[in-house]
Amino acid sequence: MSAGVFLALALLVYIAGQLPGEQDLYQAIVDRASPGIVAVFQWVNQLGNKWVLAPAALVLLLVLRPAHRRWWLWISVLVGAPVLEDLVKPVVGRLRPEGGSLGFPSGHVTAAAAFFFLAAYLGGKAATNRPMRIGLWLAAAVLVGLVGLARIVLRAHWPGDAVGGAALGLACVALAAWWHERHAYPVSTQQE
Repeated sequence: MSAGVFLALALLVYIAGQLPGEQDLYQAIVDRASPGIVAVFQWVNQLGNKWVLAPAALVLLLVLRPAHRRWWLWISVLVGAPVLEDLVKPVVGRLRPEGGSLGFPSGHVTAAAAFFFLAAYLGGKAATNRPMRIGLWLAAAVLVGLVGLARIVLRAHWPGDAVGGAALGLACVALAAWWHERHAYPVSTQQE
């Protein structure tokens, strides 16, 4: 479903350039961002920075036992999502609100979504109860949403760029999780 959302957004942005109401939403968010809010979101923005996420990914893969056996699959998600984002930007060709570089989808949000939703999936495999798994997914969604909001507050992306990045990152995680579940190890040899 997230891949479908991403493709639909990419097509709409490619054809129309702007999503309905997107410019008004962007302006409303930017106008309400006081210097203090901007300062907070400059920090939040780091949750989508590759120099923060790369070491966090190593810790994630070392700490969570469900990640050990198929570490190569999880690394491919964390590397593949930003690669896809880089490939899509020139195809869609949408400029950022300020500046001449391409904006759809947001790279920070794509990377954050890939990392935090993967952490929720792997953490959920290790969790002992359903409320804990739900909490992990909610926390991941909130963190990705905050990174998306940071990209708008910092005037780096349109709202659709942020939503597109979240959908792309989640689609990459969903594809890897689907493959992982479909190719489960036999119970007798499973080492999670």
